[in-house]
Amino acid sequence: MDSVTRRDFVRKSVAAGAAAVAPAAASQPAASSDGSVKIIAISCSPRKGQSTAGALGVCLQAAREVSPRIETELIELAGLRINGSVAAGIALAEGERDDFPTLVPKLADPKVRGIIIGTPVYFGNMSSLCRAFLERCIVLYQNKFTLHNKVAGVVAVGGTRNGGQEVTIQSVQISLFCQEMIVVGNGHPSPRLGATVWSGAPGGALKDEFGMGTTKGLGQRVAEVALRVAGVS
Repeated sequence: MDSVTRRDFVRKSVAAGAAAVAPAAASQPAASSDGSVKIIAISCSPRKGQSTAGALGVCLQAAREVSPRIETELIELAGLRINGSVAAGIALAEGERDDFPTLVPKLADPKVRGIIIGTPVYFGNMSSLCRAFLERCIVLYQNKFTLHNKVAGVVAVGGTRNGGQEVTIQSVQISLFCQEMIVVGNGHPSPRLGATVWSGAPGGALKDEFGMGTTKGLGQRVAEVALRVAGVS
């Protein structure tokens, strides 16, 4: 590996993953043949079924309420092995499991017009699982801009009301901007960067009235823009 540059390694990684990406990324039709548009949410919490997944569920429900043409899916990364070092040119150890390739077809599916990233806030930033996932998405950037013009939104879940949610959202959004995605916030009546959820609210995250308001607003906004981009009313 000493004679292989990081750029060379990334190119080889992209070539290896091209078979998984290319069929879906070859074209970006306005919508599927039945006029449906799919929105997926990615929970980047290492804890399955907890606050981040719950908030994303609310977000997707709000998206479905925008139009009967909206389909949704929640994907939890908890329990998956995603090594972000691969994006930096570090080869996997012999026999090391890598679950990222199983996500590529879902992300690259032309029917998917919206992607919502959800992450807990750790020390004012995204989870390490979220960072690894976003770094591995370099294969989608290098291969025909697979995420180009898909709509994106971010949900951040913090342990306190003002626990770094907004700065975490911005950090995630930078990666989405680099993918040439259409990044949106939660829209009116109180437009913000995205969904800011307080997991420590009395009764838990889903009882955080303010946070759930931003979460529903984000789901609606992602759905509205995804339909518009897909040319579906």
